[in-house]
Amino acid sequence: MNIRDVLQLDQSDPLANRRGQFIVPDKTVYLDGNSLGCLPVVSRQRAQEVIDQQWGQDLITSWNRHGWIDLPVTVGEKIAGLIGAAAGQTICCDSISVNLFKILSAALVMRPGRNVILSQRNNFPTDLYMAQGLQALLGKDTCELHLVDDDEIAPQLTDRVAVLMLSHVNFRTGRISDMQRITEQAHHQGILVLWDLAHSAGVYPVELDQCQVDFAVGCGYKYLNGGPGAPAFAYIAKRHQYTFLQPLSGWMGHKAPFEFDIEYLPADGMSRLLVGTPPVISMSVLDAALDVFNDIDMKQVREKSLGLSSLFMRLVEQHEELAELICISPANDVERGSQLAYRHPHAFAICQALIAHGVVADFRAPDILRAGFSPLYLRYADIWHSVETLAQIMRQELWRDERYQQRSKVT
Repeated sequence: MNIRDVLQLDQSDPLANRRGQFIVPDKTVYLDGNSLGCLPVVSRQRAQEVIDQQWGQDLITSWNRHGWIDLPVTVGEKIAGLIGAAAGQTICCDSISVNLFKILSAALVMRPGRNVILSQRNNFPTDLYMAQGLQALLGKDTCELHLVDDDEIAPQLTDRVAVLMLSHVNFRTGRISDMQRITEQAHHQGILVLWDLAHSAGVYPVELDQCQVDFAVGCGYKYLNGGPGAPAFAYIAKRHQYTFLQPLSGWMGHKAPFEFDIEYLPADGMSRLLVGTPPVISMSVLDAALDVFNDIDMKQVREKSLGLSSLFMRLVEQHEELAELICISPANDVERGSQLAYRHPHAFAICQALIAHGVVADFRAPDILRAGFSPLYLRYADIWHSVETLAQIMRQELWRDERYQQRSKVT
């Protein structure tokens, strides 16, 4: 593979024109869209409009005039189209952590006589922390978290398990779990299934309805490009919505919030998942960001995602000085999400050196250098440049510089 071959890939890329819809800093290759997506041009414009006109001039009338009150549903329906969900099953609200708490609580009630939340030992920490907090709150007789390795999930699907909580794409390795197969296995045992889509929504053609998934959560700031701290989303299959009762009974989840009744009466459908007032500015920014997916075939996004990561792997293999980097992501396309992870004892310093040389990747403890591939604004030529830069850093041992050893709060 040479640079001419790589440039030809860019020339034939059906998604090449999408890059112009994002603000990508000059002389920067951004391989961290799996942590924070780039800023869409329309989001910057929307933020200015919301601040200057909707808030600045129209003030409180904007709840009705500009549809602020409907944003959770409006944004949720846009996300639904990216995750294979029919209308009326997805809403935008809160964070993944808060939505996990709500859904896990409700799922336990929906499976009386069962008390176990089963999850992967290598699941994202916040997913485990929320289950641990629920266990501490309710006691093990009502809620007990069991952790297993990926290959132990099927044997542990017993009649004690109320809900199976899994990440669709592992945040460290990028390995994809077989959503349809695992969901079917759990359902055979009467178990509800909750999927975390944080690392697949926006880069993978998720099919929640087709897979008969019960619940799902995901965030708005990674591949959906909604900005730092963007609101999350939640999915509840329609068949569960009228028996789903979550414990955070805030006023926005009330059937008629502006009647100001003393007694709580849950809203119909997905609105019962709401709690407090929606964060209008950040939700408006996410709403605009989702418009970059208009008229996009998610299968094309997936094909380019695999093309970018496959090219990265092949180029790494061409460089002798990169042999010390051990890839822990699946080589098989079917099993790999939109990221690659490489182990190295000095992964943190290598990552910092890359950033200093204009290639923004990220580090995950204890020793993982991670590269995320966002097909809407990354070019194949960016991958070539990234690997060439990485090879230079390793060849010249630039990562040994003392400034690349210093850790900040966010790594």
